[in-house]
Amino acid sequence: MEDIKKILVVSRMTKLCREALHQGISLARKYEAELCVIHVVHNPFGLDGWNLPSISLKKEYQDILKDAKTDLDEIIHRERGDGLMIKELIKEGEPTEEILKTIREEKVDLLVLLAHMEWRLEHFLFGRSNEELIRRMPCSIWLVKKEPQSVKWK
Repeated sequence: MEDIKKILVVSRMTKLCREALHQGISLARKYEAELCVIHVVHNPFGLDGWNLPSISLKKEYQDILKDAKTDLDEIIHRERGDGLMIKELIKEGEPTEEILKTIREEKVDLLVLLAHMEWRLEHFLFGRSNEELIRRMPCSIWLVKKEPQSVKWK
Protein backbone atom coordinates (compact mmCIF):
# COMPACT_ATOMS: atom_id res chain seq x y z
CA MET A 1 0.00 0.00 0.00
CA GLU A 2 3.00 2.30 -0.33
CA ASP A 3 1.58 3.68 -3.59
CA ILE A 4 -1.32 5.40 -1.86
CA LYS A 5 -0.91 9.12 -2.40
CA LYS A 6 -4.51 10.32 -2.22
CA ILE A 7 -7.40 9.01 -0.12
CA LEU A 8 -11.05 9.96 -0.54
CA VAL A 9 -13.53 9.42 2.31
CA VAL A 10 -17.21 9.36 1.38
CA SER A 11 -19.37 11.18 3.88
CA ARG A 12 -23.02 10.20 3.66
CA MET A 13 -23.83 12.94 6.16
CA THR A 14 -24.87 10.44 8.81
CA LYS A 15 -23.41 9.90 12.26
CA LEU A 16 -22.02 6.55 11.08
CA CYS A 17 -19.64 8.33 8.70
CA ARG A 18 -17.61 9.38 11.70
CA GLU A 19 -15.94 5.93 11.74
CA ALA A 20 -15.13 6.08 8.01
CA LEU A 21 -13.59 9.51 8.52
CA HIS A 22 -11.51 8.28 11.47
CA GLN A 23 -10.16 5.38 9.42
CA GLY A 24 -9.42 7.67 6.48
CA ILE A 25 -7.50 10.00 8.80
CA SER A 26 -5.56 7.07 10.26
CA LEU A 27 -4.61 5.78 6.80
CA ALA A 28 -3.63 9.25 5.57
CA ARG A 29 -1.32 9.72 8.55
CA LYS A 30 0.19 6.24 8.20
CA TYR A 31 0.92 6.53 4.48
CA GLU A 32 1.51 10.30 4.46
CA ALA A 33 -1.23 10.60 1.86
CA GLU A 34 -3.40 13.55 0.97
CA LEU A 35 -6.91 13.22 2.42
CA CYS A 36 -10.10 14.43 0.77
CA VAL A 37 -13.60 14.16 2.21
CA ILE A 38 -16.52 14.31 -0.18
CA HIS A 39 -20.03 15.28 0.85
CA VAL A 40 -22.53 14.65 -1.94
CA VAL A 41 -25.78 16.52 -1.43
CA HIS A 42 -28.47 14.45 -3.07
CA ASN A 43 -31.92 16.03 -3.36
CA PRO A 44 -34.42 13.16 -3.17
CA PHE A 45 -37.31 15.63 -3.33
CA GLY A 46 -36.67 16.91 -6.84
CA LEU A 47 -36.74 20.55 -7.81
CA ASP A 48 -40.20 21.32 -6.48
CA GLY A 49 -40.16 19.19 -3.33
CA TRP A 50 -43.00 16.99 -2.21
CA ASN A 51 -46.35 17.94 -0.82
CA LEU A 52 -46.76 15.68 2.22
CA PRO A 53 -49.43 16.93 4.61
CA SER A 54 -48.64 14.71 7.62
CA ILE A 55 -44.86 15.08 8.04
CA SER A 56 -42.13 17.14 6.53
CA LEU A 57 -39.52 14.71 5.22
CA LYS A 58 -37.73 17.58 3.57
CA LYS A 59 -37.26 19.35 6.92
CA GLU A 60 -36.12 16.09 8.55
CA TYR A 61 -33.62 15.61 5.74
CA GLN A 62 -32.25 19.14 6.19
CA ASP A 63 -31.94 18.59 9.96
CA ILE A 64 -30.06 15.31 9.45
CA LEU A 65 -27.66 17.00 7.02
CA LYS A 66 -27.07 19.92 9.36
CA ASP A 67 -26.39 17.74 12.44
CA ALA A 68 -24.08 15.36 10.60
CA LYS A 69 -22.17 18.18 8.88
CA THR A 70 -21.60 19.87 12.25
CA ASP A 71 -20.32 16.61 13.75
CA LEU A 72 -17.97 15.89 10.83
CA ASP A 73 -16.76 19.50 10.73
CA GLU A 74 -15.64 19.21 14.37
CA ILE A 75 -13.54 16.13 13.57
CA ILE A 76 -12.01 17.72 10.48
CA HIS A 77 -11.25 20.97 12.34
CA ARG A 78 -9.53 19.04 15.14
CA GLU A 79 -7.40 17.03 12.69
CA ARG A 80 -6.43 20.15 10.76
CA GLY A 81 -5.34 21.64 14.08
CA ASP A 82 -3.03 18.64 14.51
CA GLY A 83 -1.42 19.38 11.14
CA LEU A 84 -3.26 17.05 8.76
CA MET A 85 -4.21 18.62 5.45
CA ILE A 86 -7.80 17.74 4.62
CA LYS A 87 -9.56 18.89 1.47
CA GLU A 88 -13.35 19.02 1.72
CA LEU A 89 -15.39 18.66 -1.44
CA ILE A 90 -19.10 19.42 -1.47
CA LYS A 91 -20.88 18.25 -4.60
CA GLU A 92 -24.53 18.23 -5.60
CA GLY A 93 -26.10 15.52 -7.69
CA GLU A 94 -26.45 11.78 -7.95
CA PRO A 95 -24.00 10.35 -5.37
CA THR A 96 -22.48 7.49 -7.39
CA GLU A 97 -21.76 9.65 -10.42
CA GLU A 98 -20.33 12.52 -8.35
CA ILE A 99 -18.06 10.19 -6.38
CA LEU A 100 -16.77 8.43 -9.51
CA LYS A 101 -16.18 11.76 -11.23
CA THR A 102 -14.26 13.04 -8.20
CA ILE A 103 -12.11 9.88 -8.05
CA ARG A 104 -11.01 10.49 -11.62
CA GLU A 105 -10.57 14.28 -11.28
CA GLU A 106 -8.61 14.07 -8.02
CA LYS A 107 -6.64 10.96 -9.08
CA VAL A 108 -7.68 9.06 -5.95
CA ASP A 109 -5.79 5.87 -5.06
CA LEU A 110 -8.04 4.64 -2.23
CA LEU A 111 -11.73 5.20 -1.48
CA VAL A 112 -12.95 4.81 2.12
CA LEU A 113 -16.68 4.31 2.70
CA LEU A 114 -19.12 2.62 5.02
CA ALA A 115 -19.79 -1.05 4.28
CA HIS A 116 -23.08 -1.40 6.11
CA MET A 117 -26.24 -1.95 4.18
CA GLU A 118 -28.15 1.28 3.91
CA TRP A 119 -31.62 1.42 5.38
CA ARG A 120 -34.54 2.21 3.10
CA LEU A 121 -34.66 5.75 4.45
CA GLU A 122 -30.94 6.16 3.69
CA HIS A 123 -31.52 4.84 0.15
CA PHE A 124 -34.20 7.46 -0.30
CA LEU A 125 -32.37 10.37 1.34
CA PHE A 126 -28.75 9.75 0.35
CA GLY A 127 -29.02 7.54 -2.73
CA ARG A 128 -28.21 3.88 -3.17
CA SER A 129 -24.63 3.85 -4.21
CA ASN A 130 -22.48 1.26 -2.37
CA GLU A 131 -23.28 -1.64 -4.70
CA GLU A 132 -22.89 0.42 -7.85
CA LEU A 133 -19.72 2.12 -6.60
CA ILE A 134 -18.06 -1.18 -5.82
CA ARG A 135 -18.88 -2.54 -9.27
CA ARG A 136 -17.62 0.56 -11.07
CA MET A 137 -14.66 1.43 -8.81
CA PRO A 138 -11.58 2.60 -10.74
CA CYS A 139 -9.35 2.48 -7.62
CA SER A 140 -8.87 0.39 -4.47
CA ILE A 141 -11.56 0.50 -1.82
CA TRP A 142 -11.52 0.30 1.99
CA LEU A 143 -14.90 -0.69 3.41
CA VAL A 144 -15.58 0.32 7.01
CA LYS A 145 -17.89 -1.97 8.93
CA LYS A 146 -20.03 -0.06 11.41
CA GLU A 147 -23.32 -1.36 12.75
CA PRO A 148 -26.19 1.13 12.54
CA GLN A 149 -27.98 -0.21 15.64
CA SER A 150 -27.33 2.78 17.89
CA VAL A 151 -28.27 5.47 15.37
CA LYS A 152 -31.51 7.28 16.04
CA TRP A 153 -33.27 9.31 13.41
CA LYS A 154 -34.94 12.39 14.87
